[in-house]
Order: sequence, then C-alpha cells, then structure tokens
Amino acid sequence: MQTPYLKTRLACGITPTRQGKVRDVFDLGDRLLLVATDRISAFDWVLPTGIPDKGRVLTALSAFWFSALGVPHHLLSTRIEDAGLALEPDERANLAGRVMITRKARVVPFECVCRGYLSGSGWKEYRTTGAVCGIRLGSGLVESARIDPIFTPATKAESGHDENVSYEQMASVIGESLADTLRSNTLSIYRDAAQRAAERGLILADTKLEWGIDLATENLLLIDEVLTPDSSRYWPADAYHPGGPQPSFDKQFVRDWLEQTGWDKSSPPPELPPDVVSRTRSKYIEAYERLTGEQFPWR
Repeated sequence: MQTPYLKTRLACGITPTRQGKVRDVFDLGDRLLLVATDRISAFDWVLPTGIPDKGRVLTALSAFWFSALGVPHHLLSTRIEDAGLALEPDERANLAGRVMITRKARVVPFECVCRGYLSGSGWKEYRTTGAVCGIRLGSGLVESARIDPIFTPATKAESGHDENVSYEQMASVIGESLADTLRSNTLSIYRDAAQRAAERGLILADTKLEWGIDLATENLLLIDEVLTPDSSRYWPADAYHPGGPQPSFDKQFVRDWLEQTGWDKSSPPPELPPDVVSRTRSKYIEAYERLTGEQFPWR
C-alpha cells in the first residue's frame, strides 16, 4: 500500500492560498488548482494518519458525477499537465489523479443538503423537535427511515460543525430567487443521483452540494466535490434495515475505532492502526467501483 499523501509541497515555489480538511487550494491566476490529499477528519479533527488514495477516489468520483449530471460546474481538467506548472517527475506522479483545475467562483455561503433518509444530524434534530431545518415530518419515524426528499441547508463552517438552518434563513441572506434555484437544483440532482446509485445497488441517503457564481460569467456553477463518500451518505441496499444506523461507504471504520479508544475528542487524536486504514481505503475504492462500474486505476 502506498504512503498517504498528506500535504502538497511544490518545488516551483507556489504555496496554497487555502488548506481545508482534505484539499489544498492554489491560485493559478484565472483558475484554481485543487489538490485532494489523503487527509481524513473525524469529530472535527484532522487525523494524523491518512488513507492512501482517498484523495484520488474523491477526485475521480467528482469528475464522474460532474460529467454524468449535465449541470454547469467548475471543473475544467483533472490533468496536472494543464496547470502549466514546472513540476518535478516525482511531483507529477504524486499529484496524478488528485487534481482538479477549476473556474473561479464566488462561493454561496451555505451548504445545500438534500436528505432522502433520516440519519445523522437530521435524525438528531427530528428526535428533539419532530422537524428538520423547520420542515415538519410525520410522527413515529425511526432512524434511517426513508422520507420524501427534503432540502435542508446549513451554514458553511471553516472549522467545527456546520449548523443546520431553515430555508427562510438562507433566503434572507442570499435572496429568495437564488435560494429557490438552489433548492430546486439540489433536489433535482439528489433524485437523479439516487436513481443512478440504486441501479448500482446503493442507497444515497443524503448529500451535500456546494454552489458558486462564476466570476467571469456570473453563471451558477456546481463546485467543490460532488456525490463522494465524504460529502454523501451511501448505504448498501441489500443491507438496509431502518430502525438504526446503517453500514456506510465512508469513514465508518475510523469513527468506530476512535469511539472505542477512549479518546476524549478534545486533545490530538491517536494514530490509526493499519487494519483500520486498510479497511477504510477498501470502502472508498468499493464506492468508486460500484458507482462508476469501472476498476479504480490505483488499486
């Protein structure tokens, strides 16, 4: 197994303008270079151990969905050669499969979440209020229950948790017209992707989309990553049993292991053991292969 790629260092001297939990972002002037590392986060901490090839899975799946959805988006290329940078051969090898060269966009300051099943923070909110983001749901629902898809926006947090808000709160900030467009587009993408996932034996329980306004044209673009295991909750359809948590194609092994260690979640997290790393990597790759029907190139 390869060594995880945790930080982008380029000999040409260009430095990231921003480093997220997973991606390092570089300004190329009229475009952006997004590098998906193998960093993994849990409980609002970036862990000291990465998951080899995780960034390649996220990049390849995003490219797959950008192409499949037929929605205007920010992706221009996934070829590092198109960045126009003077790179060493080892740098090119390390970056292969990890990069998205994108249009620049003014980011809409809300996460656009669509839920078709009651899980995660939506389930927690429902148990307390009987609603999710101000949307009243029927009584007696259980965890992981299927629901009519609902649009549940959240504030974008640079660190810590995003905070669920109502549609009305979002509209008061960005305007009714844009808010209505984002709700309609997000619901449409969820329904399309959920149908495609179902054809592959997967349930798309929920997904988080990001949108931006193209700086050059003022057009609305789908941005960041899309429909990956980091931004979406996928479950195997043949194992679905409502009434509790479901097995998922993401960092489930990591979260479960951390919960068992006694880690207090307020001090630096421990290193992950090799078996947790290996099983998590396999789950990400399985998600890619099941959704695309293709073998992961870096298997």
